[in-house]
Amino acid sequence: MATPTAARTAGRTAARTPTGQEAARRAWPLRAALGIVLLLLAMAAVVTGDLGARLLLAGLGLLAAGRGVAELRAGSVPAGLLAGTGGAAAIGVAATSAAMTGWVLLLGVPLSLLAGAGAALARGGAARRAGTALLVWALLVGGLLAATAVVQGAARGADVATVVAALATGLAAVPVLVAAAGLREVARRPAPARPLGCGGCACSAGGCGGLSREA
Repeated sequence: MATPTAARTAGRTAARTPTGQEAARRAWPLRAALGIVLLLLAMAAVVTGDLGARLLLAGLGLLAAGRGVAELRAGSVPAGLLAGTGGAAAIGVAATSAAMTGWVLLLGVPLSLLAGAGAALARGGAARRAGTALLVWALLVGGLLAATAVVQGAARGADVATVVAALATGLAAVPVLVAAAGLREVARRPAPARPLGCGGCACSAGGCGGLSREA
């Protein structure tokens, strides 16, 4: 039988633990903001001409650097360092050289698609089908970019890579926004009703049963 002290400790721990509804309330605005940022980056890359590639690379680099910081805070040091370093490098390239930005996108787009396909295939199950489709798309895109660079030059290939990267960024925003909408619905659900006569005063002591045992 649990002691009164253990019951009080467990009650306080449960009171401090966020519920799914509270977690959804905090998470959905961040997901929605991320989806909107991805859409804006995709549109800016298409409509701003030569500046679009640099804006897209810098924006994606900033998001990657933020992800790296979050991973480091969560204790995932290798993933955090990789994301943070890659994001900072992307921001630096976009800020200093339009030519290098084109080369980064030309090489990075197919490699990123291949990496995403490999990660999905490694999960198995339903993700394996998505990974197979992404792998086929990565090979087609890689072939298209290589052919364009050989026939029409690297600059034209970089332009095509920018369009492909913008399309992929816009598509990535869709599941993020869908997830944000789902979390918002969870956050808007009414809280479960407390039992009649319960004012919540005994929760920190392990519940009414805890008080009765302590008494």
